[in-house]
Amino acid sequence: MADIIDLTRGALHDQVAQRLRTLLVEGRIAPGAKLNERELCELLHVSRTPLREAIKRLAAEGLVDLLPNRGAVAVKLDAAAVEQAFEVLAALEGLSGELAATRATDAEIAEIRALHYEMLACHARQDLSGYYRLNARIHAAINAAARNPVLTQHYAAINARVQALRFRTNQDGAKWLRAVQQHDAMVQALAARDGPALQALLVQHLQHKRDAVLQLMAAGTAYQAAEKPARPARNRTSA
Repeated sequence: MADIIDLTRGALHDQVAQRLRTLLVEGRIAPGAKLNERELCELLHVSRTPLREAIKRLAAEGLVDLLPNRGAVAVKLDAAAVEQAFEVLAALEGLSGELAATRATDAEIAEIRALHYEMLACHARQDLSGYYRLNARIHAAINAAARNPVLTQHYAAINARVQALRFRTNQDGAKWLRAVQQHDAMVQALAARDGPALQALLVQHLQHKRDAVLQLMAAGTAYQAAEKPARPARNRTSA
C-alpha cells in the first residue's frame, strides 16, 4: 500500500486512529473497501491490537461501517444519504455559527483567525491535505465555541461520514478558491459577532459542498483517489 509509517510519539492508539483517519478521508483506502488488517499492520508498523482499537474508534465516528460477515468497511454513501446528511449538517453548522458568534471568547476567535491564516498558506502552496486538516479544525473550533455538547455530538457524528466527500470537492481549483473566500467571510462575521451572518454563510458553504459532492457522484468521480487540484484561471484571494 505504501511505505511503513513510523509511530514514535503520543499514545499509540491515538496515533493509529489519526493515521487511519487520514487514509480514509484522503481516499487512500477506497470507500466501500474492506480494511485489510494484515496490510494495515504492515503500513502502520503496529500489531493488530492497537489497529483494532483504532478501527472501533473510527466506526464510532462514522468513518467505518462494521458489517456482518465482512468486518470493517470504509463508509460509502449513495446520493440520497449524502443529501440527507448535508441537509442536517448545514442546519447544525448554521446553529453552531449563530451561537459561537455570541459565546466565543476573544481568545477563541483569535485562535480561529490564526488557523485561518495557516489554512490560507496551505492553499497558496496547493497543500490540499494540510488545508483540509486546518479547515476541519476551524469548523470544529466554531462548533466548540457554541458551547452546546448535544450539538457537538450530533455534528461530529454526521460530519465524520461525509469527510472523505468534502475532501474531494477541493480538487477543483475554482471550487477550492470559492471555499477559501467563504472562509474569509466567516472569520470576519465571527470577529464582528454577527450571528445571523455567520449562520447564513455556514449554511451556504455546506450547500455548495453538497452540490459539489452530488456533481462528483453524478460524474462517477466522487470516490476516486484524490489528486492535486488544478489552479483556477483567476487570481486567488488574499488574506
